[in-house]
Amino acid sequence: MPGSSSQLRLASYNLHKCRGMTGPHAPERNLRVIAELGADVVALQEVDFRFGARPEALPRALIEDTTGMVPAPFLGTGENSLGWHGQTILLRPELRRCAQIRRLPLPGIEPRGALVLRLPGLTVVAVHLGLMRSSRRAQLSRIIAQARRIGHDRMVLTGDFNEWHDSRGLEALEALRVVTPGPSWPAPFPRLRYDRFAVSHSIEVLGCGVLNNDMARQASDHLPVWADLAVDAHEDVPRGYQPARITSRIPGADGVAGAD
Repeated sequence: MPGSSSQLRLASYNLHKCRGMTGPHAPERNLRVIAELGADVVALQEVDFRFGARPEALPRALIEDTTGMVPAPFLGTGENSLGWHGQTILLRPELRRCAQIRRLPLPGIEPRGALVLRLPGLTVVAVHLGLMRSSRRAQLSRIIAQARRIGHDRMVLTGDFNEWHDSRGLEALEALRVVTPGPSWPAPFPRLRYDRFAVSHSIEVLGCGVLNNDMARQASDHLPVWADLAVDAHEDVPRGYQPARITSRIPGADGVAGAD
């Protein structure tokens, strides 16, 4: 209803091509981790294999049955790719019906791009930034320069920022609030805060954390991060939509670490 607010759980997870730290390709582990997040929207990185035609590493056919989510509609890198430059976004089916998505090419030495997801009352920009700080700075500057065209004043960037420092390399985000739930890499003994959120000041962050349990530590070299956001409920939100998050969940329970 106009003027009311709702709660949305946004998550980000680098799958490392579903290989864990060293082991065999085992996407069923990653799918279980995604399901445990209980998110409404999940930005995923490294969902495709890197070489050749870049076929999907996360099998599209298993996603909905295992997680209850569906991929956002857009053209991938190749005919058999799940993502674009290795990225995709999963949504609750109710949200997919009102979602708009576009691809935003980014500068840098490596091929990179952002996915821009428009939902009623919220724009999500999913990123997997470059390995060099100079590239990351250029990529964030491009996103911010395009912000007026790709969204409104309620925008969230999320993904693998590939940046360990809490301020260097993030200068372009000075107009946003950077939210770092906690160390997320390497998964078995996380020390570095690669995975983050950057939110407009008009968005209230109700809670955030890192999913750190046995399965998450095995499934990828990154641990997934999540943030609960207060979002405006508009008339064009699907009728009867209820966020997936269980409101009684307490950060720190069931392997979910709350932010510092």
